[in-house]
Amino acid sequence: MLNQIWLSQLKIHRAIAVVRAPKMDWGQKMALAVASGGMRLIEITWNSDRAPELISQLRTELPGCLIGTGTLFNVQQLQEAIACGCQFLFSPHTDPVMIKTAVAANIPIIPGALTPTEIITAWNYGATCVKVFPVQAVGGSNYIKSLQGPLGHIPLIPTGGVTLENAEDFLKVGAIAVGLSGELFPKKWILEENWHEITEQAKALIQKLSRS
Repeated sequence: MLNQIWLSQLKIHRAIAVVRAPKMDWGQKMALAVASGGMRLIEITWNSDRAPELISQLRTELPGCLIGTGTLFNVQQLQEAIACGCQFLFSPHTDPVMIKTAVAANIPIIPGALTPTEIITAWNYGATCVKVFPVQAVGGSNYIKSLQGPLGHIPLIPTGGVTLENAEDFLKVGAIAVGLSGELFPKKWILEENWHEITEQAKALIQKLSRS
């Protein structure tokens, strides 16, 4: 059930806000800021400060959003993420055991892959979508476009080099959604706690992607 919800939300909202927070309070404010801007898919990286606690809190505070996690490296972390209420799971790599564990729990799992072999391997193990990472290092949107012929049936989420300026390009060539981290959360604004500007930036991104 959650897999269907995840895929339908991806097709509607098209962008995932990736929150990597050194302080839990900042993480909460970052998530609330992009949610106020209209973003509904929010990833709290597992290496954020007190990530399980923050995820549980945001599940309560943002019932209209899907709250998940990423930067998961092993099955233990994945199981802890499921236990704290994550609604989707990202990893930077493809681990068959992690994928099977998430599938058994009926939680969307989006492993990282880069080459066609890695992408197909992740998909065949049961990945809900595949994160193409780091996409900018291998050609950006042109790389996603070149994958569409043989791999068009696999929902791809490029990350690593997606910007406010090029996000739309990835969707136009076939990506189901994109993930943005530092681009959404400039360090200067975080240090200044300028949550309003982050909200406005998220709003502008959503408006831009709604045309794709």
